[in-house]
Amino acid sequence: MRGAREAKVAFKISDPRITESSGLAASTRHPGIVYTHNDSGGVAKIFALGPQGGVRAVLTLAGAGARDWEGMALGKDDAGRPAIYVADIGDNLGGAWPHVTLYRIPEPAELRSQTIPATAFKLKYTDGPRNAETVMINPRTNRLYVASKLFSGAVYEAPARLRTGGFNVLRKVGSAPAMATDGAFAPDGSTCVIRTYFGARLYSVKPDGSPGKRLRSVSFPFQSQGESVTYTADGGSLLAGSEGRDQAVYQVPVPGRENPSASPSAKAEKKDDNAEEGHNDPTNTRAGLFLALAIAGAVGYGLLRRRR
Repeated sequence: MRGAREAKVAFKISDPRITESSGLAASTRHPGIVYTHNDSGGVAKIFALGPQGGVRAVLTLAGAGARDWEGMALGKDDAGRPAIYVADIGDNLGGAWPHVTLYRIPEPAELRSQTIPATAFKLKYTDGPRNAETVMINPRTNRLYVASKLFSGAVYEAPARLRTGGFNVLRKVGSAPAMATDGAFAPDGSTCVIRTYFGARLYSVKPDGSPGKRLRSVSFPFQSQGESVTYTADGGSLLAGSEGRDQAVYQVPVPGRENPSASPSAKAEKKDDNAEEGHNDPTNTRAGLFLALAIAGAVGYGLLRRRR
């Protein structure tokens, strides 16, 4: 099984400004650069990290808020130019926000610290507000997908073309693993991945560009609060990060990349399932269960406040 046993540390995020890295996106425009951002309570800034994890540039999003940034993805703007998307989609109170916001900035041709005006898109779910931490963009179609969190996870699809006026309605198109914390499409759009605190699932992609059937599971090394994942620019590996200070970002080979549509054997699938749930690492399981209970408690508290 390819996964935690073949993982290596790609780099470490040691910059004191980055304490809650909650999203990752590997640039194809700037080789070796990986973008990240902080979680809730931060400022509207994206950090461009070099191969060793040092900050090469800070991109400040003018006109953007940073209530609860939970994920990012690379895509294109309306003119087909490279763009960076950041999703302010967190809702730890389980439906306190009637809509959430996606921000887009052009990916700069020259990588230097600068302030860039952001375009905002309001998002609403067809079945009501919910917490989410996963945002993905299919590089073939440039379509946005969001995976909700908690125990009844689902994948939602945005309209083919986002609009700045009114709301962009997200409709359910599939299921997602419980406690999904991030996800990404492969650079060639052939597969996608959704991670949890415990591991990740690799999916095929349907002809319409949406996430398809589950292919296999991927195990990650233990992380204190694993909330980010992306493919490397060449598509051969996954990068998995965590919130916290001085956190390592692990590089894990993508399993079955030579033939991603091949179905694993029942025995291999069962082993992968155990890996994803953290059964191979009791510490990982305990940490994940603790986080799940804490989040469930926060949601219950939020719902109680709303009823009052």
